[in-house]
Amino acid sequence: MKHCSAIALVFSFIAGCAQPPGVMRYEVDGIDAGRVWPASQTREMPRYRMIGQLFGESNFAAAGKGQGGLAKALRWAVGLDERAPDPVVLQRPQSGMVDEMRRILVTDISRQAILVFDEAAGLLDVWDRAGKNIGFVAPIALAPGSNGQLLVTDAELKRVFRLSAKGTPIGEFGAGVLKRPTGIARDAASKQVFVADIHAHDIKVFDDDGNLLRTFGRAGSELGELSYPSHLALADGKLYVSDTMNARIQVFDLSGRVLFQFGQRGLNLGNLVHPKGIAVDDEGNVYVVESYHDHLLVYDKTGRFLMAIGGTGKSNAEFYLPAGVWTDRNNRVFVADMFNGRVVIFQFLGGDL
Repeated sequence: MKHCSAIALVFSFIAGCAQPPGVMRYEVDGIDAGRVWPASQTREMPRYRMIGQLFGESNFAAAGKGQGGLAKALRWAVGLDERAPDPVVLQRPQSGMVDEMRRILVTDISRQAILVFDEAAGLLDVWDRAGKNIGFVAPIALAPGSNGQLLVTDAELKRVFRLSAKGTPIGEFGAGVLKRPTGIARDAASKQVFVADIHAHDIKVFDDDGNLLRTFGRAGSELGELSYPSHLALADGKLYVSDTMNARIQVFDLSGRVLFQFGQRGLNLGNLVHPKGIAVDDEGNVYVVESYHDHLLVYDKTGRFLMAIGGTGKSNAEFYLPAGVWTDRNNRVFVADMFNGRVVIFQFLGGDL
């Protein structure tokens, strides 16, 4: 009877608090919120401010430490669940985007899923299905598709998958064409989807139906050639490509004609060794993740180096093998700090750098 009463109590508790909205917090314990770059003690005007980090359930007041987490623990304690619930956290985040509903979507190659941080709903969701009968294996990059769809590259499955706005699998393309897709970007005006095929050393261009239109780039180090292109960004009719093993960024027009390149191999701050994620904000600032030196590098739209943020470590605004970077309409800058298992968020404060 006591056991039955305990179960009844748990059911009563769960029924009463299973769906409380959480409050999403960007600032979690220990964060040095308000830190700026350039540093406040310099005479230069600050251009970036750190505004938070994303880890997972700990960002939601009602998920990790509130009633939702307690309900899961009680279910396990009385034998309703087979094992103690693991917290939902980022493990090895790769890249991400902010969608039209202002949800922050992050690919996680270790969790084999997309984590969805929904601030408006106060919920953290996990999308792990690539298709009806298949799960993600190595989701890398995201891009908005047509009609509110989401496009996801999976490097191991060698395809691009389409999801609905609710995360429901609705299609795929690239099978038999892509060798190892990583970066992805879509131009809404021309309805073209650009995919970095890192093992083919080229960029493949598809239409919205998934038909291959053309390919540009080939293996090599000359202008217009590529060596393991990893990430893409689109801005003002230009395609920015992280030409990773050539230690540079190449910029193409949408037909595949190379316009210019920037970055050079070296050990000085601002040099590139292993560039990965790339993004462009509304003011034309170009952000490049330099994964070898654990920095976020900022360039202007011509490729002139402006400043660096980060450095190797686990403290706030330090990185450990960062992977991706993306921006939103408010010029927030998100960095997937892969081996620290988090996303670090900065706010561009405006002005000329």
